[in-house]
Amino acid sequence: MAKKDAPPRWDRKMQQRLARGEAAALGELYDRFASLVHGLAHRVLGDERAADGITREVFAQVWEHPDAYDPRQGPLRSWLAALAHRLAVQRLRATETAALAPGDSGSPEAAQELEHKVRRASVAARADYIVHSMPAPLRAALELAYFQRRDYRQTAVDLGVTEDEARRRLRLGLQLLSTAHDAGTPPGYGGGR
Repeated sequence: MAKKDAPPRWDRKMQQRLARGEAAALGELYDRFASLVHGLAHRVLGDERAADGITREVFAQVWEHPDAYDPRQGPLRSWLAALAHRLAVQRLRATETAALAPGDSGSPEAAQELEHKVRRASVAARADYIVHSMPAPLRAALELAYFQRRDYRQTAVDLGVTEDEARRRLRLGLQLLSTAHDAGTPPGYGGGR
């Protein structure tokens, strides 16, 4: 059994390859995680072009500063998600602050509305990350219940599992989703470096 503190082998190797300046490593990383990074940025910003910009910025930072990621702190996937989230929130704040009328930028109401908007976008991005990161059986159960309006009995039949197992999967999936409100950054990595 592997030590709990040992980072995943792929993450360690990828970090080492990036530190050596292997362009192929950046291409692999991009192929594997660009959709995650772009999706989180788009969820926060609600703008395709801005999400494209954040995606480029995330991978540029990884290329320029490969040692910023420490495999002992958590999975590379979570670190990239946290970086994308942080950069997207920074861009959202900057964009919204610039859009305020010059007289409004200092008002408590404008600041409160901006923080409320950032919080909503952060929770939505975190929920997307949680759904895409959860095991396929949990995700399938939630998708059947939410998108296809199946109850736990119908979900059990569709998935070919017992009703108890369907209830367990739905309950666990919903418990995971409920954590989206608990923090403003994707799970698994403490935020900023």
